[in-house]
Amino acid sequence: MQCIVVTPEQTAVQQEADFVALPLYDGEIGIAPNHSPMIGRLGFGEMRIRSGGATATYYVDGGFVQVADNVVSVLTNRAIPAAKVDGDAAEMALAAASSLPAGTADQREIKQRTIAQARAQLRMARHRRI
Repeated sequence: MQCIVVTPEQTAVQQEADFVALPLYDGEIGIAPNHSPMIGRLGFGEMRIRSGGATATYYVDGGFVQVADNVVSVLTNRAIPAAKVDGDAAEMALAAASSLPAGTADQREIKQRTIAQARAQLRMARHRRI
């Protein structure tokens, strides 16, 4: 099947894949060839693309996934190769996000989203070190 990952700036990935794992807003999904058509809302976290014997790993920053006719289309704000996820920057972002104001519903939503993004990047950075 074909996997295409698009960000606002570029097509980040376009390759054949044997299996794709994605973080959904409410869990994780694995997509194999001939998967039934679907559309899902992405969360923040690790996307894995297995092709042959190799697995490429990326941090994805929300967005949407569509599966149809053996094509996995991922639309996301950012797709960062796992090796480029900076754990120190994620720790600083988490600390900064924790101190954001949360007086209004909009402020709480921004704070929660920023914390979730930083935690997902931190998990990836820690997992890479293991």
